[in-house]
Amino acid sequence: MTDQYIPKLRQRFLEDMRIKGLQPKTQTMYLRAMREFTRYLGHSPDTATSEELCAFQLDMKEKGVGAPIFNN
Repeated sequence: MTDQYIPKLRQRFLEDMRIKGLQPKTQTMYLRAMREFTRYLGHSPDTATSEELCAFQLDMKEKGVGAPIFNN
């Protein structure tokens, strides 16, 4: 898959993780968390509100899953 087929937001997320020096396994876990967040929202995460983020984290907590911490 070439970069032209990767959505812009995902590409930026990958670049940011590489800049931070995150290990491949950590990057995979973060991408999985972002997919779950996107499914929960039903729209692109770049338009998520802080209220939606909080609701997602509470939902994950209630399900007994460690809620990922996203920086605003």
